[in-house]
Amino acid sequence: MIDLTISIREDPEAPEHVFRLLATAGRPDDGTTLPDPGAALAAVERYGENIFFPKPGPPKLCTQQYGGPQVATVTGTFRGRTVHSTFSRTDGCEIARWKAMAPLLGGTAT
Repeated sequence: MIDLTISIREDPEAPEHVFRLLATAGRPDDGTTLPDPGAALAAVERYGENIFFPKPGPPKLCTQQYGGPQVATVTGTFRGRTVHSTFSRTDGCEIARWKAMAPLLGGTAT
């Protein structure tokens, strides 16, 4: 079961947009408010484990590029585990995380 709330701001001064993803048995449930629930669920199924619960490893080298002021917070449950994950576009690694989860964050897959 997946029950995630996604809060997104285009910039720190912008209004917050809130979406919800509810899913059971690989299908979006009623109450899901994302623009493309199927794509969002596919992104979560594919990348969720590694993005929400990253395993410790060697430090990552991230390109120092700025992708924009957007910030998103994802909270809820993913396969019985508590999620509290923040997404931004402050460097190359964060931009890659954002792109992987774009359908969940109200965007489109790239």
